[in-house]
Amino acid sequence: MNKTNQQATISNIAVPDTIIHLEKKNNLNLRWLLKMAWRDSRRNRGRLALFISSIVLGIAALVAINSFSDNLRTDIDNQAKSLIGADLVVASNKEIEPEMQQLLDSIAVGGDRSDEVRFASMVYFQASEGTRLVQVRALEAGGFPYYGEIESEPQDASTTFRSGGRKALVDHTLLLQYNSEPGDSIKVGNLTFEIAGALHKIPGQSAMTATIAPAVYIPKQYLEETGLLQKGSRINYYHYYRLPANTDADELAKKLEPRFDAAGFGFDTVQSRKESTGESYANLARFLSLVGFVALLLGCVGVASAVHVYIREKLSTIGVLRCLGMSGKQAFLIYLFQVAAMGLIGSIAGAILGSLIQLYLPQLFQTFLPVEVTMGISWTAIAEGIGIGLVVSVLFALLPLLSIRNVSPLITLRAGIEHVSKQPDKLRWAVSGLILAFIFVFAYLQLGTWLRALSFTAGVLVGFVVLALIARLMMGLVKRYFPRSWGYVWRQSLANLYRPNNQTLLLTVSIGLGTALIATLFLMQRLLLSEVAIAGSENQPNLVLFDIQNAQKEEVAQLTREQGLPVLQMVPVVTMRIDEIKGYTAADVRNDTTLGISERAFTNELRVTYRDSLIDSEKEVGGNWQGKVGSSGGAIPISLEDRYADRLEVAVGDTIVFNVQGALIPTIVAHLREVEWNRVQTNFRVVFPEGVLEEAPQFHVLMTRTQTDNQSAQFQRTMVQRFPNVSAIDLDLILRTLDDILGKIAFVIRFMALFSISTGLLVLIGSVNISKFQRVQESVLLRTLGASRKQILSINAFEYLLLGALAAGTGIILSLGASWALAVFSFEVPFAPDLAPLLPIFLGITALTVFVGMLNSRGILNRPPLEVLRREG
Repeated sequence: MNKTNQQATISNIAVPDTIIHLEKKNNLNLRWLLKMAWRDSRRNRGRLALFISSIVLGIAALVAINSFSDNLRTDIDNQAKSLIGADLVVASNKEIEPEMQQLLDSIAVGGDRSDEVRFASMVYFQASEGTRLVQVRALEAGGFPYYGEIESEPQDASTTFRSGGRKALVDHTLLLQYNSEPGDSIKVGNLTFEIAGALHKIPGQSAMTATIAPAVYIPKQYLEETGLLQKGSRINYYHYYRLPANTDADELAKKLEPRFDAAGFGFDTVQSRKESTGESYANLARFLSLVGFVALLLGCVGVASAVHVYIREKLSTIGVLRCLGMSGKQAFLIYLFQVAAMGLIGSIAGAILGSLIQLYLPQLFQTFLPVEVTMGISWTAIAEGIGIGLVVSVLFALLPLLSIRNVSPLITLRAGIEHVSKQPDKLRWAVSGLILAFIFVFAYLQLGTWLRALSFTAGVLVGFVVLALIARLMMGLVKRYFPRSWGYVWRQSLANLYRPNNQTLLLTVSIGLGTALIATLFLMQRLLLSEVAIAGSENQPNLVLFDIQNAQKEEVAQLTREQGLPVLQMVPVVTMRIDEIKGYTAADVRNDTTLGISERAFTNELRVTYRDSLIDSEKEVGGNWQGKVGSSGGAIPISLEDRYADRLEVAVGDTIVFNVQGALIPTIVAHLREVEWNRVQTNFRVVFPEGVLEEAPQFHVLMTRTQTDNQSAQFQRTMVQRFPNVSAIDLDLILRTLDDILGKIAFVIRFMALFSISTGLLVLIGSVNISKFQRVQESVLLRTLGASRKQILSINAFEYLLLGALAAGTGIILSLGASWALAVFSFEVPFAPDLAPLLPIFLGITALTVFVGMLNSRGILNRPPLEVLRREG
């Protein structure tokens, strides 16, 4: 450093007189250190503000999600009774036996009860001649819902349809879809009902639930006349209670729980529904908070890198201060105070932004919410956000700040001297450990288990390490195999990737992680959809008919063929329950929890089939399959799906006793199968051989394939008119519904991932501006040596093109690995990714990186070299 530059450096430092008093030079005078930090920051606040902006969006995401969660939790508490519409709900999927009927009647003493029967069935819209599988709800006249209301249009339709003749309340989306309105008619089974009104909302039901299973209410008194209650049909019975004021629903339910369990009844109270609903949305909030936290960590990487560059530019200033008697600890604290102040300001700005963003979140989540969410400021979420932002920004900034303690005063005399010690710094290792510990603790508070928190921390660490290693590998390869024969502009751009103060590592990690999040979401959405995308397959069924009675199966098959459709499968289905497993009854399992068998194995109703061979969606994994049995007596050999066998804690050779409408059938597990449940087949957990269940009460399922939507609609209309009890599942419609639902879920997650991408762009802007002086020096030197404006512009553009392509490409590689892990270990589906979305993502991120980089470099070329050097120096 020449004499003139030294004088200029000293003149730019505001140094109080106290610094020359040697007896005070090592005192930690906090007031003086704070004043020194303030004065030193005056010429650098723009740069400090830029790197602090990196954490703003991460804090905003955390505060927005946590504020929304707090408000949602409050609203769930306030609206808890309207979630179930009653004090107590008892549910069963079988007809009520006399003994249990007496119990149900006794609960209503002193209060009130309303009964409802639910089942899936086809309805026929006479106005449009359309048919649709819906959830029919037969509700008796009474007070339900006792809390909240069934929202309808007109408003009184929710009550008048129960007491004014054959009237129905139809989901408003169905009315729009089938061009119907109140006053028109629908046919449910054998009866025609007048549409009394449009159903908008049921207590506790979200818009997504209504999309999956749109409801049609009819008066319960006409249920028998519809002819839809057939043997083997899946029918659910609900009993809603308003209890006396002095009765505690939870205590009553706990007292009756053993009897409910023994009878296979489920129950729900206001408190249990509140807890389950709150936990469901708390899990979503925790996941989204982790996404926001990743954005914050991404921003903190930008902070660490920006502080590193900032401190390198401050080395001469630090050297002068050391020469004037300041200790390394004092110099360290000055810049620590600067970073902490900017971290606090950035966290406050992020908290304000997050409080504004949360106003939009109810609209974003409205499809998934069963309650109305009111917005309010959550001071707890704001305080948490500010605290997390301050701590994590300081922790990441400490890594480069610690080097200040070892800056040599000789740097003021010899710029080339090694200014820091190469000895290992234990404090740096301690800070790195604190960062990992902080990430782990935060993840534990969100996920609730040590194993999940450890997995998240390891995932974050692996993500950062992989991105960093790829960046360093690229830098090493470019440097080792530098293409010296290439053109001048390309050589300069490539050299910038590994020169001192390069941006390769920073941008690869920040932009790459954001790209990985977005690309993983696209890949998983398409992968899951491809697993159920049956419409495009020429040999797969796309229409399923069920509830076909024994006497109807030949006529239904004949009608199918008359419509020009193939009968791909006709499968018998028998309903049964498990009575014993390995000699243990439900009572034994309840009394001895060490058996490992779930009580629900005895209460769940099973749908079982019988046949003489396996189908192409099944693969043998154990035992021997016997397709037919004679009348020799003894235990019947059966086949179980392997994972279901694991849940029952049974293996080949174990015994199970089934109850078929009161008849006990002893069986032995002779065969285990692996089932591809994603295949459009009639897959079953339990398969009997032929020769056993032919005379048992049963219904049949027929699978066919239609070529067009019109053909499917015409066939369903004909089927409903001839056989009202037969229901149809249009798998194409299910696929479109699933696509819509996954699209909404993906939009929510992409909205949160946008914080990571935006943070990456802010890190890009900050890094460009922080290292701008170096770019100015390089550009001025090139212009002085005769380089044209076009050449310098091309060098910068190619550099950012390479950086953007490297970052986006690395992120996409990481997304492929993450998608593979999710597909194989979480969703257990084959990994066959659709790579189509990756090219637009790659090109978009690369182009955005070039645009932002060039936008922030534009001022370098607009002024003469001497003016630029004077202004920047």
